[in-house]
Amino acid sequence: MDWSFLIRNNSSLSVSTDTRNLPDGCVFVALKGERFNGNQFALQALENGAAYVIVDEDIPQTCSMQKSYEGRIIRVENSLLALQDLARAWRRQWGKTVIGITGTNGKTTTKELLAAVLSTKYKTHYTQGNLNNSIGVPLTLLQLTNEHELAIVEMGASHPGDITELVEVCEPDCGLITNVGKAHLQGFGSFEGVMRTKAELYDFILAHNGTIFRNADNPNLEQMYLSAQRSVSLKDGLSSVSRGVPKGLARVGCFTAVLYHTGQMPEGTHLVGAYNSENIQAALCVGEYFGVDRETGLQAIRAYVPSNNRSQKTVTDKNTLIVDAYNANPTSMTAAIEAFTNTKWSNEPINGQLVNDKMVNAQKPLAFVLGAMRELGEYSHTEHQNIVNMLLERKADTVLLVGDEYRETTAPYPVFSTVDDLCEHLRQQPLSGCTVLIKGSRSNQLEKVIPLL
Repeated sequence: MDWSFLIRNNSSLSVSTDTRNLPDGCVFVALKGERFNGNQFALQALENGAAYVIVDEDIPQTCSMQKSYEGRIIRVENSLLALQDLARAWRRQWGKTVIGITGTNGKTTTKELLAAVLSTKYKTHYTQGNLNNSIGVPLTLLQLTNEHELAIVEMGASHPGDITELVEVCEPDCGLITNVGKAHLQGFGSFEGVMRTKAELYDFILAHNGTIFRNADNPNLEQMYLSAQRSVSLKDGLSSVSRGVPKGLARVGCFTAVLYHTGQMPEGTHLVGAYNSENIQAALCVGEYFGVDRETGLQAIRAYVPSNNRSQKTVTDKNTLIVDAYNANPTSMTAAIEAFTNTKWSNEPINGQLVNDKMVNAQKPLAFVLGAMRELGEYSHTEHQNIVNMLLERKADTVLLVGDEYRETTAPYPVFSTVDDLCEHLRQQPLSGCTVLIKGSRSNQLEKVIPLL
């Protein structure tokens, strides 16, 4: 569809899909799903100040009968596809560099770190929160204004083809896959399905003469990259370099793979867990590519404070909490447990003891509050048993598990069907004097236990 009547000569475009958040003069897109139908609110949107409404062709008669609004009602076959098409048109008019990020783990943290780094030099727009799906990506693009110089777009996936759908909307010039792991296996079918889907970002970038940032220490990413090269049948070879600087912030077209290494976790950050090292190095690498020197980038990362229950450290009157409960899958759960058990929490001592006239601090006991991992399909039992085996090998001091998936394992630990059951247990038997890892899928709602710890 020709959207020029909406985007011609505009420096910004206001679009909403929610009548509860409807700026005056905006475009209201009436999305329809299994449990909602925005078409029912189209007339209300017009009455409340929307300049246009985009509705499905089956718009309710009550709205179509309003003669005075007829020129402001845009009928389309599919409102979601129209939203994506409008976002693509707006992105093309904006015309500057878009960096696309996906991956099994760390994509949101990497996006946040990269935004902090690039914002030291550029007016940077980036995905807010976790709006990384078929609706969130176009809404992110539609928030771009002429003042923005760079855009960072996070893309999530749970089924084959999801990344292809999103890159065809945001048309990234640069791409970064943080890693690939065992997540959404029910939707992907297998780990190989995860790799193929995430590699759809590589396919698009290489086919459109873009730039890929890749962790040289990750063999899966190398395999995906080489496969993407073959699939797009490039006539010219790609130059693999350790660093590079583009000539400007126009659309990049240099057939370049920019490599970085996992490296060591730098000191002085607010991030918890050695697994964040690769996220930091990715952000620093992309920052250097766009002219932000490493020390400036490090300062920005050290100033970044994680939120949304991701890699957060909190000291309460009772315990020290390591909260990473926004999401979980076998790969991220394993990494979190390894990092937690391998870290020397010497800076969080319990009451000192006098030994040979010297005060000696003992490390707090380690406790695990772990939720079930979801969307694993036929792999669920095996992967939950693997987590239980890890805890047994590490002889964990205290383990509290949430989710019936753990009942089918050999776990000798308390298992609670819901987080509310766990909360009641903690009220009856408080936990104190520990360093506690809180990790689980978002659906577990483990953040509910934080006030009790």
